[in-house]
Amino acid sequence: MAAPPLLTLQDAALTFGGTPLISRADLTIAPGDRTCIVGRNGSGKSTLMKIAAGLAEPDKGRLFVQPGTTIRYLAQEPDFSGFANTLDFVEAGLAPGDPIHRARYLLESLGMTGEEDPAKLSGGEGRRVALARALAPEPDVLLLDEPTNHLDLPAIEWLEAELKGIRAALVLISHDRRFLSSLSRATIWLDRGETRRIEQGFSGFEAWRDAFLEEEERNQHKLDRKIADEEHWLRYGVTARRKRNVRRLGNLHALRKDRREHRRPVGSVSMQAGEAESSGALVMEARGVSKSYGERKIVDNLSLRVMRGDRLGIVGANGAGKSTLIKLLTGEIAPDSGEIVLGTNLKPVILDQGRAALEPGMTVTDVLTGGRGDSVVVNGRSRHVIGYLKDFLFAPEQARTPVSVLSGGERNRLLIAKALAQPSNLLVLDEPTNDLDLETLDLLQEMLDDYEGTLLLVSHDRDFLDRVGGSVLVSEGEGRWVEYAGGYTDMLTQRGKGVEARAAAGKKSEGKAEKAEPRERAAPPPGKPKLGFKDQHELKTLPERIAKLEAGIVQLKTILADAGLYARDPARFEKASTMLAQAETDLAAAEDRWLELEMLREG
Repeated sequence: MAAPPLLTLQDAALTFGGTPLISRADLTIAPGDRTCIVGRNGSGKSTLMKIAAGLAEPDKGRLFVQPGTTIRYLAQEPDFSGFANTLDFVEAGLAPGDPIHRARYLLESLGMTGEEDPAKLSGGEGRRVALARALAPEPDVLLLDEPTNHLDLPAIEWLEAELKGIRAALVLISHDRRFLSSLSRATIWLDRGETRRIEQGFSGFEAWRDAFLEEEERNQHKLDRKIADEEHWLRYGVTARRKRNVRRLGNLHALRKDRREHRRPVGSVSMQAGEAESSGALVMEARGVSKSYGERKIVDNLSLRVMRGDRLGIVGANGAGKSTLIKLLTGEIAPDSGEIVLGTNLKPVILDQGRAALEPGMTVTDVLTGGRGDSVVVNGRSRHVIGYLKDFLFAPEQARTPVSVLSGGERNRLLIAKALAQPSNLLVLDEPTNDLDLETLDLLQEMLDDYEGTLLLVSHDRDFLDRVGGSVLVSEGEGRWVEYAGGYTDMLTQRGKGVEARAAAGKKSEGKAEKAEPRERAAPPPGKPKLGFKDQHELKTLPERIAKLEAGIVQLKTILADAGLYARDPARFEKASTMLAQAETDLAAAEDRWLELEMLREG
């Protein structure tokens, strides 16, 4: 017999300023659940989580929490006021009887000492301290809103491992696909004010969502045709039978009401980069470059060549010197020794992590036009600023909105809009994915795929690096940087390990290999096992399994292509959608496993 739910939220609704944000939302959390909440920016995900945490009151709906259940909530912007140091802040979240040593253990695991002044914390440090406070009591239900924001790769991977091992029921909001896929076993989609739940993790969600939206679009198209038919009858086919006429007229009014009240999905961002003339074949070259601040080495004897069209990802722990490296490569600062050679006809556009281009007093229009008029030039063509803002999902009334009141996602979209309006043949993006929803991330990736110039990308988003990166430059500690071919997952395979925290990266291990030349494939870690009999058999049989999965996916897509399936047989539609999502997940896993075994065989 299943355990009763720890938390139940039924039929919740909330309206802000006359506009319904949430109209009909349900949330049920049972012991051991691993649930993620997904939806577009501004769809109400954080508000729904605050209602579940008891921190916001809905206009209607019922929240029930089992007596004795402990709930901890990680807010996006925690309040540190009134605490002498970070350890005090974390210990204040403990209840009587909670193990007090957990506070210091978690802080140290996240790279903090506990003695830091809360008023002087950076965004990443504040997120680490808030995470320690949420995790320390070992609650029954853990509500985490964007827990990976401002964290570096070592902290994200530590948090992922920590959450896998805890007993608490998890509810997650995140834009990090890899994080959600690794931790979730059920998905709640908040769309146009309503929640829909599927008993699959995030890895199966997107295929299910796309099938749902396609079916909804087909049904709306049928509704439009039916209304047109009824209107034609009303004009030309009225009979002498009064009762029948009244009934059909009533049906027509009902159909029109359904169409009028139907909320279509939020539109998509339209991204297109302004492109300048091509640069020279050589974009930039570092020749034996070194840079230090005091005794700390940021870059040590780096030789690197970036050619036109390259996609170079730069990864490392916070404090490894990624932003400094970008400034060196673009010529913004000079090296202590060595030489930076920049190619000809370079027109760079830089999106900086600090978002320095946004002054709080500026309006949205001022950011795009520089305070001059109401037009912005995009790809050599003048466009009215409101039309351009619509491409990035800004409402016309937001044109005069001060930057200071925009959300994090809106600020990032605005800066991306400003960057893409400028003609360039070199894009330098420092943490461009922060605060963007998953759909906007997809469109950003597609735009970068089509961009003909050169890309330098600093990111902690592993999935985004896999999708966009052509090679990855990794901090190995002590100012040493090594380039690996492929995305982040390819780097893991070649390097044999992930990105270490900066303190660990500074330690030299015995027998450490000499510095690798740029663009060379890293040597496999010592003692790497050869293919065993089982691995050889798996490598031999995987192509047949992949072919069967591909054939099954084609068959399932054919079933779902039936426009009337959902209306005729909802259960079959749901089953086929679930099977399709699982088959696509299995196919991706099989392809990854084949690549892993093939690289091991070649090694």
